[in-house]
Amino acid sequence: MADTNIFKVLSDGQRRDILVMLKKGRMNAGEIAEELGITPAALSYHLKLLKSVDLIMEYKEKNFVYYEINTSVFDELILWISQFGGREK
Repeated sequence: MADTNIFKVLSDGQRRDILVMLKKGRMNAGEIAEELGITPAALSYHLKLLKSVDLIMEYKEKNFVYYEINTSVFDELILWISQFGGREK
């Protein structure tokens, strides 16, 4: 994982909303901004942070940039968190 703290990135509700939207499939920035009702500048900030911890990936296609979730990072995070789960006696 990157230098940025993944938990700090996930602490913001709008960034979590973006991840939930991308769970349904890839979207471009315009679609995400419209659905969230935020400015392109605000969205750009959120996307930059999500990319910095590899939670999302971007793909350029013609004149658009599409974003999608990077499930491998979530798999790593789940494995790490599961070590703190309860233990059977």
